[in-house]
Parts: sequence; structure tokens; C-alpha cells
Amino acid sequence: MNDNHPADHGPVRPLTVADVLALPVLAAGQPRVVTGAAQLDRPVGWVHITELTDPASFLKGGELVLTTGMPLPEDARGVRRYVDELSDVGAAALVIELVRRYHRPPDALVDACRLRGLPLVTLAKDVNFLEVTQVVHALLLGNQTHAMRRTQRIHEAFTALTLRGAGPEDVMRAAAETSGRTVVLENLAHQALICEPSGLTVEEALADWEQRSRATGSGDHTAIRGPEGWLTASVEYRGERWGRVAMLPARAESPSFGPEDVTVLERAAMALTVARLIHPTPWERTAHRNALLDLVEQRHRSAQDARARCAALGLPADRSRFVAVLVDLGAAAEGAETESRLMRELSTAGAAALVGELAPGRVGVLLGLRATQPWRPVVERLSAVVLGLVQGAVMSVGCEVADLIDAVRSFRAAARVAEATPPGQPLPADRSFHELSDVGLRRLLYALREDPRVQEYAERQLRRLVDHDTQHGTDLLATLRHYLEAAGNKTTAARRGGLSRETMYQRLRTMERLLARDLESGDQRTELHVALTALDVLRAG
Repeated sequence: MNDNHPADHGPVRPLTVADVLALPVLAAGQPRVVTGAAQLDRPVGWVHITELTDPASFLKGGELVLTTGMPLPEDARGVRRYVDELSDVGAAALVIELVRRYHRPPDALVDACRLRGLPLVTLAKDVNFLEVTQVVHALLLGNQTHAMRRTQRIHEAFTALTLRGAGPEDVMRAAAETSGRTVVLENLAHQALICEPSGLTVEEALADWEQRSRATGSGDHTAIRGPEGWLTASVEYRGERWGRVAMLPARAESPSFGPEDVTVLERAAMALTVARLIHPTPWERTAHRNALLDLVEQRHRSAQDARARCAALGLPADRSRFVAVLVDLGAAAEGAETESRLMRELSTAGAAALVGELAPGRVGVLLGLRATQPWRPVVERLSAVVLGLVQGAVMSVGCEVADLIDAVRSFRAAARVAEATPPGQPLPADRSFHELSDVGLRRLLYALREDPRVQEYAERQLRRLVDHDTQHGTDLLATLRHYLEAAGNKTTAARRGGLSRETMYQRLRTMERLLARDLESGDQRTELHVALTALDVLRAG
């Protein structure tokens, strides 16, 4: 008995003609589908026993009509009228018993049902129609009770989300999990901001999103729309529309949307409205930030999903070049204002990009460039905006990459530039940003200054010289610096240090003794130069 009732934890599936025919009470009559085999997935809303010549006047649609065949008209025209009326009212199927009046279905009845696409089922043995109605109606009432419980749980779940101040990502995730379908939140520009897949991949859901979304059309009420049959609901407040949420059919063979799906989508739209009111961060900024983090941290499930998601946000994945930019504002700066200004500037410049705060005080930008579009002028425009907002902000640019999936490599390059840029680092004369070609030995050692191996190397190479200066009040370290900067030219080094040649030679002999080094050796001078540069960086840090 329990097997006939839907599980409490799952969504309600409508009882279909095929389900009813499979019930033991009907299977005992050896049912045979004569016409309409492709329509057996029609939902059954009730069972109606009739021996009338015009039963349609008592039907509302969705009924499984049971008859012994006794009232069927004798003439073909009457049979066609009988079937037409059943079809027009929306009857689910006609079941006729071949025991009393007929032993084979009349040809006129078969032809009429086939013409109208009405499932016609014959029963070879006697069946207790009253028992059929009792069993089916018990199942239908059980479905209705279960549907009411499910609807109540849906309301409670979304109410709980709203009361705890859930963000749009939480709301969309709950909608997808509850319905078992893919849901997408889009803005008024038909950009997909959040996609929670269920039964589809992100690529399948978001491919050519803007074109498909525009073809779907719009409306004020929750309804199934467009050539793909999306279920959509507006997200709005007091007449101001912010976007819409769409529920996508999983596959062509999946069942159509039911009342429970409508409830889920409408409650999700209401929860999104509240989330928009209590979370002031624009959805676009959050969507860009999440997409960038997915690329940087490689959180996407596949390259195709990443391309589809970025394209749905307005960054075409088929661009020939991509360049990452990191904007370091400092811990006290406000990243939200910078994000907004950068997005407006990029829109004005007609540049495709994603912009988002990747960490406190750090904003990331991913530029998508056409083959003939230079990136330097775009970055210069962004730099002017940033420097106008935050004095001392640092712009670091990564390498060009040809594929969106390789954007992580460009971001890593930009991060290496940023970590090799000390505070107050002068800008190159020809531009207002830093790139990999600017990272020389000193800046490389600055980036590695916390590495114990660099610290140990500088200490091991120069410790005895530093200790001598400390104990005797000399400045041999400064003399070594002049000598190394002069590439071993003693005369130039003496002049820079304001020393006589004799004093210079004496100091060089002392340094060679202390360091156990041959200062005439180019290799050993290089090693000392690296150590001295590292020591300068460590002391400055």
C-alpha cells in the first residue's frame, strides 16, 4: 500500500495515464492501447465512469473516462462527435470494456480517437470500475496532501532564508536544490549573474545566453515563455524591476513545469527582492568578483563552463587576447568605489572586462581584447581613474594570454609584479603602471625578502664585514658598495667614496681578508653584489 504513495521528501509527480494502466486493478483487465500511445504521459486528475451519450458536459479536463461502450452512438458521425467532445474538454484517455456490447473496438471509434490524438484503451476482461475509481482517487488525494505539505515546506524554507538575511547565491542554490532544475538570475541587460545548475552543465545552461534570453520575451507574471519553454518570474520592488529569475527545463524529455515549480520560483523571486534591499552590493559586482575568483583559483568544473559563464557576464570567451590587471589600493582604501568607477570607465571605453575585489584592498581586472585592440591605452585610462581616487595606488599588469582559461597565468604574473613592488616605488617614465619587465634584481629580492634562504645568504656573505664596521666604527660596507657599483674599477670607486687611492687599496685588502674573497673575481663580485642588494632590501623592509 505504501508503494502507491509518493515519498514525503520528494517532489510530487502527477499521476499519468500510463501509471493508472499499470495499477493491478486495471492490469487485471488486460488493457491494450489502441491509439495515442505517445500520449500516455498525460496527467490524470480524476476518474469518471459514464454510460451517457454526451459525457463531456460533466467533465472539466484531465479525466480518465471509463465506459462499457453501451452508450456509443451507432453511426460514424455520432462516434466522431462523441470523441470530439471528449477531446475538446481535455479528457486524458478513453477506456472501453470489450465484454458486453463490443468484443473489438469499432473502427469509427478507433479512427476518431487516432485523428484527435486521444488515447483509446480496451479491456479484454471485466473490471470493477468502482474499485478503479477508489484506488485512483486515493492516490490523487494522497498526491494532493503531499503537494500541500511540500508547498508548506517550500514557504518555510524561503522564509527562513529571508529571516537570516541570506544573499542571492544562497537563495538561488535553495531554488535549484528544491526544484531539481537549473535556475539563473539575470539583470535587465540579459547578463546571467548567478547560475545554479541542476540537470544541466553551466555550459548547456548559459551558452549564447543573451540571444536566448532576449528570444524568451518578458512579462509581468510568472509564466512559461519563449521557444525553449523557460519558466520566468520578475524580481522587482514597487514597480522598479531589477531583473528576473529563470528556471530552465532539464532536457527535451523532462516533464513540464508544475505548480510546485511556480511556487519555488515565485518564492525565490521574493527572497531575491529582500536580499537586494538588505544587501546594498550590486549583483553585477558580486557576479564579476565570483567569476574572477573562479578563474584565479580554478574553481570552475570545466573550461567550457568557465567560458560560458564569463560570456554570459559580457566577457566574450572568443576574444584573441586576455590581460590581467591588479590594483592595490592599500588596506584603508574602499574597494567598492574603485570597482564601480573602473566598471564605468571600461564601459565608456567600450572594453570587455570583468572587475572584482579579489581581497581587501586589491581589485582585479580581466580585459578581453580583440586582435587589433592594444591594451596599454586601456590600462592607462584605468590608472588615471585609480590614481584620481587613491593616492599611492599601484597598478600591476600580467602577461598576455590567448585563452580565457589561461587567465590564471596572467593573474599570477601580475601578482608577481605586485609583490615585487615596494611602497613608494617610482613609476617608469613612460607609463603609470608596473609590468614584469620592470622587475630587476632589487625588486626580485624585495619579493623574496621573507624567504629564510635569502636572509641566510646575505648574512653568511656579509656578516664579518658588518660586524667589523659595528665594532670599529668603520664604513667598509659603503666602500664595498662603491667598488661593486663601479664594476671593480678602483679609481672610480675611490672617487665616489671620497677616498685616496692608497686608502682604497688598503680597504680592499682588509675586505678581502675579512670576507675571504678575491675581489678581482667577477663571479665573486656578483655574489657579493647580490648579497649586498639583499641586505639593503632587508634593512629597508
